[in-house]
Amino acid sequence: MAIESPEQLWEIVSAQIKEEIPEISYNVWIKDLHFLEMREGTFVLSIYSKWKKEVIDGTYLKEIKKVYKDILGVDAEVLVLAEDEDGVVEEDVNPSFESAFTFDNFIVGNSNRFAHAASMAVADNPNIIYNPLVIYGRSGVGKTHLLLAIKNHIEKKFPLKKTTYIRCEDFTNQLISALHGGDIEEFRMKFRNTDVLLMDDIQFIAGKASTQEEFFNTFNALWQNNKQIVVTLDRPPKEINTLDDRIRSRFESGLFADIVPPDFETKVGIITTKIEQMGIEVSNDIVYYIAEHIQDNTRQIEGVVKKLHALIKIENKTPNIGAVHEFINDVISDTKAEPIRIERIISEVSRTYNISEADILSKRKQENIVKARQIAMYVAKETTNLAYQAIGEAFGKNHTTVLYSEKKVKEYMKEDRHEKELIEEIIKNLQL
Repeated sequence: MAIESPEQLWEIVSAQIKEEIPEISYNVWIKDLHFLEMREGTFVLSIYSKWKKEVIDGTYLKEIKKVYKDILGVDAEVLVLAEDEDGVVEEDVNPSFESAFTFDNFIVGNSNRFAHAASMAVADNPNIIYNPLVIYGRSGVGKTHLLLAIKNHIEKKFPLKKTTYIRCEDFTNQLISALHGGDIEEFRMKFRNTDVLLMDDIQFIAGKASTQEEFFNTFNALWQNNKQIVVTLDRPPKEINTLDDRIRSRFESGLFADIVPPDFETKVGIITTKIEQMGIEVSNDIVYYIAEHIQDNTRQIEGVVKKLHALIKIENKTPNIGAVHEFINDVISDTKAEPIRIERIISEVSRTYNISEADILSKRKQENIVKARQIAMYVAKETTNLAYQAIGEAFGKNHTTVLYSEKKVKEYMKEDRHEKELIEEIIKNLQL
């Protein structure tokens, strides 16, 4: 068959890959790839998620190149872009997003006063005091706001200092990609040549041996060179059983600052500030009603205020308590954790046990691969409402295999305390 265009060639390549890898792997990682352009002889593909791009680079890029070569008869260069690279639509943290978080628009109250003061001290004098600074608290209380406020303040006050902000999950994925792609030195240079490292949600490295080792060495390299380190966690380090003792010890040498859910007065301040920022007027009764009925998540507060803005500016209506009650219910429903998906479970198990997603979904019977596969099935049963049959089908197995896997993993957990802690940490991370 004559190939008339690179787009048609990708359709053929994609169809061939579908025949060569498990169906769920294709549906999760390859199906949403599309041909973008030819660039100096390179086939450029695009995927909507930076996270998926990193998995594809680390696990499936060799297979994609191989199929191109099989069809063309010559080696082919292939580049995968996420939709936040090279002019493609951004998805993750970007400069305009980051710049919105400052100390000026952080509402200080009894719940966060100490963390705010410690963050400002670090931003004013990086590398001098409070190194590392460890900020912890549940989701939605303002940890990321403080982290980015530190970054923005340092960049403004010390323009020659290099700051690096990254989510821990991205750090892990980039490490895996570097290990698979042979770019580990480039990865290390990226994080060890910065003046200020700001890492969000560092609890995600717990239990991941290679990631913890890399972070520990990065921490040491920065700390020994008097570089500032700030990290956030969802709970105190002492409560994360699978966190490397060496990392916990390094954290304990710095300053801990916790943030608890905001009290009523702080919530009123946050609501009032956001209303002013959006240029709308709302009665005090409505402000107080929102503060009373949203318990502790500032992201939910922002969602309600945005709905108020739309009601006033777009629909030209005056909000009442009834409308606000509906907004609160909508936002609370919208911000509930999404159902945990099989591919996310596989990814978390893969990172923890350093077994590729493709191997977990394969039929390979190597002992460590089988064990990771069994753990993924067990975690799926623990964290989803899927029946044994449905879980089995997701892994290309039957329900009896899932039952057997559940039994084996319970045995692992009973016999090995560390194994139990690892698996429990996977489940905690998935449920955040």
